[in-house]
Amino acid sequence: MQKSQANNNNAAVRENLYALSLIRGVTLLGQVMALLYFTWVQPIGLPVAEISFVLSVYASLTAAIWLRSRRAVPIGDSEFFIHLLADIAFFSILLFFSGGAGNPFVSYLLIPISIATITLSRGYSIAVAVVALLSYSLLLKYYVAIVAIAPGHHKAVDNSLHILGMWVNFAISAAIIIYFISRMAATLKQQEHEIAIRRDAQLRDEQLLAVGTLAAGTAHELGTPLNTMKLVVDEMLLDTDNQVDLLLLNQQIEQCKTTLKQLHTTAEESQSNQLEAQPVKRYLEKVLARWQLMRPLLKTRIQFNDTPTISAVFHPTITQSILNLLNNAADASEKVDIAISWNTEMATICIRDFGAGLNADLLETLGQPFVTDKADGLGLGLFLSQATLTRFGGSVSLQNAPEGGTLTQITLPLLTAAAAS
Repeated sequence: MQKSQANNNNAAVRENLYALSLIRGVTLLGQVMALLYFTWVQPIGLPVAEISFVLSVYASLTAAIWLRSRRAVPIGDSEFFIHLLADIAFFSILLFFSGGAGNPFVSYLLIPISIATITLSRGYSIAVAVVALLSYSLLLKYYVAIVAIAPGHHKAVDNSLHILGMWVNFAISAAIIIYFISRMAATLKQQEHEIAIRRDAQLRDEQLLAVGTLAAGTAHELGTPLNTMKLVVDEMLLDTDNQVDLLLLNQQIEQCKTTLKQLHTTAEESQSNQLEAQPVKRYLEKVLARWQLMRPLLKTRIQFNDTPTISAVFHPTITQSILNLLNNAADASEKVDIAISWNTEMATICIRDFGAGLNADLLETLGQPFVTDKADGLGLGLFLSQATLTRFGGSVSLQNAPEGGTLTQITLPLLTAAAAS
């Protein structure tokens, strides 16, 4: 769980770094255009060589960071913090060569603070703010003076340059903040969605564990009375003439003991990691044969569509899940149609019964624990089947068939031994 959270945090930081590289690209483009304008169109005495060198280094760093953000490498908050400090440093150098704090673009120093506040912890955010404030303070005293954008320039001839620069800077800053905040909001929303999915999965696992523990305890408690009943019936068979009823009772007791034994065997196999691959068709034929023995009077039509000959590993709990869903269909009608197909990745089992169908309101809650449409049902079969198949990447969907009855579709991933263990 902790590893999954670390991976999600790493992915979020990588996405933030990618967004930061895009912001840098936009900023660089704006700086280059401004440099060209104030060098060739309306010269104001900028130190072109120094600014060009700083921009080229900054562009190289931005390209490297963009490439890094696209690679699957660990990126932590500390690295992102360093990148924000680098932004402040580079922009401070540019401001130093272009008028210092009198440059209308000086408020860009607020951008790294905004980004840090959204993406990093309070300690990192305070550190970024302190560095930005220190940089601004130094730029008030140390800079290469540019007469056209000097602080007292509003008394000079061309006040429009400073006003235009302030307007452009405000517009760009607003656009960058909106872009980054909206992107961060989308990332946070995605993280919340993933956390909700993990929370639901954890809740399902806890419910499965609780039901599994209850089933194991019940199986253990039923074993002793069933053995006692078997001994009593065997003795009664020797002393009574009512052999038919006693033989039937004996068969039912044997069936109960067999079911409990299978439950115990499944539990042992579930704890074992020694699962072997087997042909998909052979596995499904065995499951269906076992089910048909349980339902000898049921009319069934089974169709295997054209499918590749491949092998896969099937966890023991998957078998019981399929049997539960088949039994649900058998309980609903005296006839069941089954269509099976698969490819190299996924198997699909479509089960069609010809019963009364499902109530529309019940369809919305069906699959939750203790929700059932059967008078004597516990409401656990579908829940356990759905939770088990979901755990292994599969799914179960139920809908009313247009001609009547219920259509149950099982999608089952074909797993390797490592994935099924």
